Amino acid sequence: MKLRTSTTLALTAVVGLAACEPQPFDPNDPNRNTRQGALTGAIGGALAGAIIDDDGSAVDGALIGGVLGAGVGAAVGADLDRQARELAASLDNEIDVINTGDELIVRMPNDLVFAFDSAQVRSDLRQDLLILSDSLNKYPETSVQVVGHTDNVGSFEYNRDLSLRRANAVASILQSGGVRSSRLRTFGAGYDQPIASNSTAEGRAANRRVEITIRPNR
Repeated sequence: MKLRTSTTLALTAVVGLAACEPQPFDPNDPNRNTRQGALTGAIGGALAGAIIDDDGSAVDGALIGGVLGAGVGAAVGADLDRQARELAASLDNEIDVINTGDELIVRMPNDLVFAFDSAQVRSDLRQDLLILSDSLNKYPETSVQVVGHTDNVGSFEYNRDLSLRRANAVASILQSGGVRSSRLRTFGAGYDQPIASNSTAEGRAANRRVEITIRPNR
């Protein structure tokens, strides 16, 4: 079956409707993921609707698929927005919950979670990780990536190993809280992904962190 020019027109219409009220980027917008999910779902649904339509009415198929996809995408995004609000209210103030519009990043400073040169999670931080586990269990249709990061003091090999051990330690606690192992992936980035300059003490402290990324299974 061929996708006709009419399909392109239908897709253009769906995207145009979704973008008719453009919103400025606002990291504190509690509904960012809802809108993003609606747009993503609309585009995906429009493509699927056009492809499965076999009676020649590609425009109808694309538009119907776009509407249905927008609804599903908005529901996924709304869950992510709700989860972000709940986590921000429940976790320690030094733990950041970052809503990117497509995913959530829970950023934990290493100095808060681990003692110096250790991969053993501090006992007082286990409760926050179990709170996060409860949240992940409440919203099960997501995948979870746990990445350890370091500053650039010491060799690359040592820092990569330490960052991986720390990521595994965090993931182990999430799993003890009931999160399925099939949802979890761990990585040790070492000092390859800094978010600040390693030339200052403040920058190095910011780079020492564990990031837990929560992505919807769209």
